[in-house]
Amino acid sequence: MADPVGALETLARLKRLDVGLTIDDYGTGYSSLSYLQRLPVDAIKIDQSFVCDMSTNKDSATIVRSTIELAHNLDLTVTAEGVEDQGTFERLAALGCDMAQGFCISRPIPAEQFRAWEAQPTRH
Repeated sequence: MADPVGALETLARLKRLDVGLTIDDYGTGYSSLSYLQRLPVDAIKIDQSFVCDMSTNKDSATIVRSTIELAHNLDLTVTAEGVEDQGTFERLAALGCDMAQGFCISRPIPAEQFRAWEAQPTRH
């Protein structure tokens, strides 16, 4: 962020190489609506601070819903971070969220265990 022009040039070069680009922790820190307009990104990840509070905080739920709608209107894919329970997972699915990550799906596992985890019928 110290060199926004240089960063934009680097992102544009990566995009020309067909690298998928995602804004992580969207909604916090340096993320802003202007980045969605200017940066050549394909996806955003909604920060877990909003996702974890969806069921208890109306404002967080509104931010998540609105962010999903905005991203889809801009042809971006959306991942929700911090999906810790089935209720949140189902609510995100109902809102059209494209992907989710969190303990509801899996605890962290070593790479060599991934193929076995992926093959489980409950994962499909």
